[in-house]
Amino acid sequence: MSLRLSTVILPHRRWSEGGRSAWTRAEQLGFHTAYTYDHLSWRSFRDGPWFGAVPTLTAAAGVTERLRLGTLVTSPNFRHPVTLAKELISLDDISGGRITLGIGAGGTGFDATALGQEPWSPRERADRFAEFVPLLDRLLTEDAVSYEGRFYSAVEARNIPGCVQRPRLPFAVAATGPRGLRLAARHGQAWVTTGDPKLYETGTPEQSVEALRGQLGKLSEVCAAVGRDVAELDKILLTGFTPDRGTPLQSLDAFVDFAGRHRDLGFTEIVIHWPIPDSDFAAEEKVFEQIAMEGLAQLG
Repeated sequence: MSLRLSTVILPHRRWSEGGRSAWTRAEQLGFHTAYTYDHLSWRSFRDGPWFGAVPTLTAAAGVTERLRLGTLVTSPNFRHPVTLAKELISLDDISGGRITLGIGAGGTGFDATALGQEPWSPRERADRFAEFVPLLDRLLTEDAVSYEGRFYSAVEARNIPGCVQRPRLPFAVAATGPRGLRLAARHGQAWVTTGDPKLYETGTPEQSVEALRGQLGKLSEVCAAVGRDVAELDKILLTGFTPDRGTPLQSLDAFVDFAGRHRDLGFTEIVIHWPIPDSDFAAEEKVFEQIAMEGLAQLG
């Protein structure tokens, strides 16, 4: 099974001070996709520079030609399907059809309260996500949409001419629970996971592999239940959140070992973080670039 290698570039640098160069270099290095996080602020970066995902991807589209671009991930925490659809259609047009929407239910971080609301419970996040994704699907595929739901509404929302990619840009749905996996099976062109968060602090790489094997098994079961061939979905692993942490970026050999184990599980795309000094994503730039250029070839 072939494997693709992608990267995620956090939007923490001014465009004129390294922001632009990271995206152009990602294309030069041959990454399949360069993603960015869609947050208002995030974890330890909260008190430093942090820029918006959609403008960043728009700028990246203007300085690249072949590189696919996307979010990992957008969530309902501060997005509405109607306005998000308009931005995505515009972004897909500007990029010439190179956009993938990574989308998830969101969490309890800063995004959850920045608009003044109380953090949603896990059940409410799942309820909102279950309404958000199908409505967004319609908004990106139909010229005019009216809908009245429990959380979201659209009144004659127009989205002409629609996406460059037909019938719409692809969804990469981040999910591990049964309801989210059903959304991936029904609406996704890809499924995204970061592994089992309960293993991050005290688990082992071997336990992580088994947890991921279990997630892939559940995805297969859900796809079968809705009449979808699980092979139709790309399986994306966003690295950095398993017990391996930064180990795969310590050397080319370490990456090849990590990537091979996860390719054998059934993953079709591995995403590594662009190095950020003095952070959880610190890595030697030369090693990172060697991995980008040689890592997949070493897998054979």
